[in-house]
Amino acid sequence: MLNPVTPEFEAQLRAALPAAAFKDDTALYMSEPRGRWTGQGFVVAPSNTEEVATLVKACAEANIGIIPYGGGTGLVGGQLTDEGPKPVVISLERMNKIRAVYPTENVLVCDAGVILADVQNAAEDVDRLFPLSLASEGSARIGGLLSTNAGGVNVLRYGNARALCLGLEVVRPDGTIWHGLTRLRKDNTGYDLRDLMIGAEGTLGIITAAALKLAPRPVGIGAAMMAVPSPQAALDLLALAGARIGDGISAFEIMHRQGMDFLTEVGPELRQPFNEVPEWCVLVDVGLPAGLSPEDALEGLFEAGFEKGLVTDGVIAQSRAQRQELWDIRENIPEANRRIGSVSSHDIALPLSIIPDFIEQGGKALAEVGDFRINCFGHLGDGNLHYNVFPALGRSRDEYDALRGAVKQTVHDLVSEMEGSVSAEHGIGRLKVSDLEKYGDPAKLAMLRAIKDALDPQGIMNPGAVLRS
Repeated sequence: MLNPVTPEFEAQLRAALPAAAFKDDTALYMSEPRGRWTGQGFVVAPSNTEEVATLVKACAEANIGIIPYGGGTGLVGGQLTDEGPKPVVISLERMNKIRAVYPTENVLVCDAGVILADVQNAAEDVDRLFPLSLASEGSARIGGLLSTNAGGVNVLRYGNARALCLGLEVVRPDGTIWHGLTRLRKDNTGYDLRDLMIGAEGTLGIITAAALKLAPRPVGIGAAMMAVPSPQAALDLLALAGARIGDGISAFEIMHRQGMDFLTEVGPELRQPFNEVPEWCVLVDVGLPAGLSPEDALEGLFEAGFEKGLVTDGVIAQSRAQRQELWDIRENIPEANRRIGSVSSHDIALPLSIIPDFIEQGGKALAEVGDFRINCFGHLGDGNLHYNVFPALGRSRDEYDALRGAVKQTVHDLVSEMEGSVSAEHGIGRLKVSDLEKYGDPAKLAMLRAIKDALDPQGIMNPGAVLRS
């Protein structure tokens, strides 16, 4: 059983760390984006790895829980808890330095508290690209993104966060530091501890720095939004795009008209590309080397898709500004969702060929539960759908409180039956602990528990996240 933070322990920490590490206003750290949970804890913001180590060692000696806090953008409750003894919340916001950039190696080394957009800008300053990109990139921090193995829109081409990291610096649960901040691309010296820490959601240690992979910046970038008759047509168009453009495809997003209707209903107000909103459309983004025209590539894809009956209408961006307008639609759908207020939101992954069948069966199954609007959109290129269920028009989500559990179970049961995952890119946190227990392979769960017990025998690291305390 963990101990709570006491006034005496607070005084001990204040004596060990600079005054700047302590927060007067802690309300920001006690809520999450969807407003479903509140947290508790004594918030400390260290400025370097040694201060993190001092904090963790003190907590280990006092048997006090630790909640790592990055940008606070997580959607599964991994960054806060209102249950159990009062923990220490370690915010990494003051650890925000770019430590080094190696353009010839395509590597950037930074503190874990650096905001994703700042990493992207630092890469651009040396004519490189850090391709991890998602809606919260203006506030999400590198440590949290790695701890949740974040995905985003460019996974199809560049992989998720795990694929973009070479090395880590981590404070272990006893307060010692693992100096694994290597820039090597080949290193077969034992178990891959980097991959163990990435996606662990702070349950095995606290990431304090990372060596990140950069990529050459594509010379020609472009985007097109194309109306498709069905999810199957979208999937066939993805295969056609791969055959014609190959690795030049950076992203391939699918969107149902419900998302655009939400934008019209509650904003943000954006110019939409079609006079009549199609039932389904895809957003295709490409990045090509010098000498190749993205507009020509996308026009060729549209023509080939039209001939095969896979595309019925389309808009090809003729400038970077027009490309951004198309992306603004996709990136603001989550904000429109928030304004509507979902009954239940689901971050799921499925084998690509099964997605059309899932969408059809999911709608039928939910119709038996109640009267809903479904906004299905996401990263078709890597099989990750955001399958969100909303109140019927004119009703509020509070009216559906009694159905929330049934909605979630209906969706997740179908995902499991179709060999998918109930957590694609947001992690398990505390929200999906029971889902992991229900749908996870027993052997996998036993291995996860053995790793947790071996590396964090006191159970102080993010207690209750991923695995039940």
